[in-house]
Amino acid sequence: MIKEIEQVFKRPANYGMVGDGFRVYNYFPTGFNDRMRVSPFLMLDFNPEFNFGPSDTPRGVGSHPHKGFETVTIAYKGSVAHHDSKGNSGVINAGDVQWMTAGAGILHKEYHEENFSKTGGAFQMVQLWVNLPRANKLAPAGYQAIEAAQMGKVILDNNGGTVNVIAGECNGVKGPAKTFTQMNVFDIRLNENGKLNTLVPQNHNCNMLVVEGAVEVNGKTASEHEFVLFKNLGDGINIHATKNSVILLLSGLPINEPIAQYGPFVMNTREELYEAIDEFNAGKFGVLN
Repeated sequence: MIKEIEQVFKRPANYGMVGDGFRVYNYFPTGFNDRMRVSPFLMLDFNPEFNFGPSDTPRGVGSHPHKGFETVTIAYKGSVAHHDSKGNSGVINAGDVQWMTAGAGILHKEYHEENFSKTGGAFQMVQLWVNLPRANKLAPAGYQAIEAAQMGKVILDNNGGTVNVIAGECNGVKGPAKTFTQMNVFDIRLNENGKLNTLVPQNHNCNMLVVEGAVEVNGKTASEHEFVLFKNLGDGINIHATKNSVILLLSGLPINEPIAQYGPFVMNTREELYEAIDEFNAGKFGVLN
């Protein structure tokens, strides 16, 4: 049974700057009255292709805290560097992903990789925030660097394109990301007239972003930078690209627990938020210059 579409959303009207290196449009939670419709995902920020000029000082966002969830950065164009207070560091290039578990608390910073910063150029990325269930909110902080070559690959028939499976499973192919709850994160690259037919569990919340191009999905059209929210009915997803397209497909089992959020802290209760703030102020998340 085809998974019905609840709504197709236009790109938000205005962008915001995260630091000075990420020019993003927030697709959710802005505009969503019920955050449970996109759970376990908390946030989707999209930096459409933008040409940053050369800079001797790498643009980005400096050291800041997180607790109680995970951050996932997907690079489409350009290069992003990462450092955190647990000693992890890395650089992701086009097609790569960095997946950081904040868990019990961490400091990190993200910025344009040094060589990319010096030359400038096209930059395109997505950042997701992924919630953790109560049982895992105090998990040890961690970091997964996932290169494009490590991802599961679904090669579509008739030169239709490729699905890079970051997390979960697509048509029998699994992705390398380790997750705390059931979810799928697919980087889909379709050639013109390429088709993907796949299944997503009916009880998953499911949505997709058209990063580039235009598609027909389950009987409706979705143009570049539009966001599709599916109903929790049916499990079939059929995508037909009307031009060369890049799509991010997300699905996941909802975490049916209260959400208490204050900026970069996402817990279950207000009291836990106060505790997170106190821990940060006391230096318990470590040190990162």
